[in-house]
Amino acid sequence: MTPEDLAHLRRARDLMDREYASPLDVPAMARAALMSPSHFARQFRAAYGETPYGYLMTRRIERAKALLRLGTLSVTEVCVEVGCTSLGSFSARFTELVGETPSAYRARSHSSLASVPGCQLKGLTRPSRFREATRPRPT
Repeated sequence: MTPEDLAHLRRARDLMDREYASPLDVPAMARAALMSPSHFARQFRAAYGETPYGYLMTRRIERAKALLRLGTLSVTEVCVEVGCTSLGSFSARFTELVGETPSAYRARSHSSLASVPGCQLKGLTRPSRFREATRPRPT
């Protein structure tokens, strides 16, 4: 992969980071990377180890976790706020990445995170299908 290809992929990844709540699909992301959709999907996976959709959903779940910790919005409102259109798909993906349902996550106390600096909090709370897969699931 050339440095130019990586720069184009970063442009699409930056779009996903910025516009995670917007309706984004692979063709729109591919346009940002100046690639065809199928080439973009292959290159993105090769560069970042996950599909463009997987990356986008991780960003959405990351933001959802922050909103749920605040506790001011319902799970449905959080789902819509982060750009998901299906509560069922959102809940399933959240549970897959975090290891508990959005409702259970919101109900759990997050007071231990109050003293963590923001620069470290982002890394501690970032959902990852790789890191979370090793954590035991609640019964």
